[in-house]
Amino acid sequence: EFHVAKGAPQVILALAGGAKNLEETIDHLSETFAEKGYRMLGVARSDAAGAWTYIGVLAFHDPPRPDSAATIKTAEDMGLDVKMVTGDHVAIAREVAREVNLKTDIVTADAFLKQSDTEAADTVEKADGFAEVFPEHKYRIVSLLQSRGHTVGMTGDGVNDAPALKKADVGIAVAGATDAAKSAAAIVLTKPGLSVIIDAIKESRKIFQRMDHYVIYRIAETINVLFFIALAILIFGFFPVTALMIVLLALLNDIPIMTIAWDNVLYSRSPEQWEMRKTLTLATLIGFVGVTASFLLLAIALGPFNLDFGVMQSFIFLKLMVAGHLTIFVARTRGPFWSVRPGSALLWSTIGTKAIATLIVIYGLGVTPISWQLATFVWIYSLIWEFVIMDQVKIYAYRLIDHTDIQFTR
Repeated sequence: EFHVAKGAPQVILALAGGAKNLEETIDHLSETFAEKGYRMLGVARSDAAGAWTYIGVLAFHDPPRPDSAATIKTAEDMGLDVKMVTGDHVAIAREVAREVNLKTDIVTADAFLKQSDTEAADTVEKADGFAEVFPEHKYRIVSLLQSRGHTVGMTGDGVNDAPALKKADVGIAVAGATDAAKSAAAIVLTKPGLSVIIDAIKESRKIFQRMDHYVIYRIAETINVLFFIALAILIFGFFPVTALMIVLLALLNDIPIMTIAWDNVLYSRSPEQWEMRKTLTLATLIGFVGVTASFLLLAIALGPFNLDFGVMQSFIFLKLMVAGHLTIFVARTRGPFWSVRPGSALLWSTIGTKAIATLIVIYGLGVTPISWQLATFVWIYSLIWEFVIMDQVKIYAYRLIDHTDIQFTR
């Protein structure tokens, strides 16, 4: 009768008595295998009397997935700083780093374990990866990076990864992860490999772009409608649109606004962040260009056209509807409005709601009717102001306020 034990070579050596000459041999084998990316297990057996004998070592190779190098390269091209964190021997970590084209400045937990938080944060920021770490070290690495203002994402699959996954801004449990890791993570991958993370980054940056476009449009259109109506009342002493028209504006605006969630956008090649100074400046500028266009049309309605009061209100209402929806197409691009094709849902919902507004004022559904000629004039006037004047103002404004040279791609 005998027993067999396997485990870390040094631990098994201690179990077998820890002969000095054998220790040197095992250390040499460990280094040799580790430099080639192999993990090593020691094996010992006991005799009937319970005495243990070291009988050998087993080497295991766990190569990176074939898509790992390409995934890391894409992530780095998108502005991410990728760091390896592993419990393996530092030589194994360096070999794996070379295989996936990561830099090989790999340090052990001892490099920052006894340092102050400030010194440790410097060490962690500069290192390309970490080896021979324990769960508490992973947690501290994430915490130190966050203390420097970094948004930290972490992948893991084991119980020992759970604390760090929970601490990270975005914890990602890979396919086959333990229940503890899945519970701690914000994202759980169901397919093998990490390439899906790149898809998630791209999609998140598209969502950010849609949110930014919505904010710009919403602020600009609010300025346009509220300032125009309020100033018209204060200056001229009358309401340029009726209460019903304001309700219709709100209802018909909501339909295309909801479809911004499915708009066709380009994602940034660099990490996104809110820059409210730029957003507010651009939205305010677009909004007051719209106010100017509205007052000029009001002057035309009261002057050369000499429209009746009710007709003038319908005339202005149609302008606010048509031009307001066209502002969406101006706000959604940094370049000319045609530089990025809009999503089908946004395009057709915008066309449909403008057509409904046009039919309402032509056939007088709850408002004073206007002629087809006046409606056509409003359309042409709005197209010129939005796609020629406002679009050029937007492009020039971006040149003045945006110096980040952010690249966008499909």
